[in-house]
Amino acid sequence: MAGSDMYQGTLNLLVLQTLKGGTLHGYGIGAVIREESAGLLDPGTGVLYPALRRMERKGWIRSQWGMTESGRRARFYSLTEKGESALKKESERWEGHVGAVSAVLGYSRG
Repeated sequence: MAGSDMYQGTLNLLVLQTLKGGTLHGYGIGAVIREESAGLLDPGTGVLYPALRRMERKGWIRSQWGMTESGRRARFYSLTEKGESALKKESERWEGHVGAVSAVLGYSRG
């Protein structure tokens, strides 16, 4: 699912989980999400970067400028303690959502 086609609320969860693995620049975060989902999820820049700014304002992530492997200047993001707590809450919320949808999908009237 590209950019805005991602289900509401999943982008925060995906970004926080990705940053649990360590500090990454924005393009790297998107690349991990694409790679780990075998290309099924593709957070475009128009969705990813505003989400990163929102999460930074909430104190879930922090950023600092640095250099990429290719020598380009980029903003690198890392998970904060508050972000780890948000990841736990978002994961629990997601699991509840998946369980509820699965229950409805498994429901049959007869």
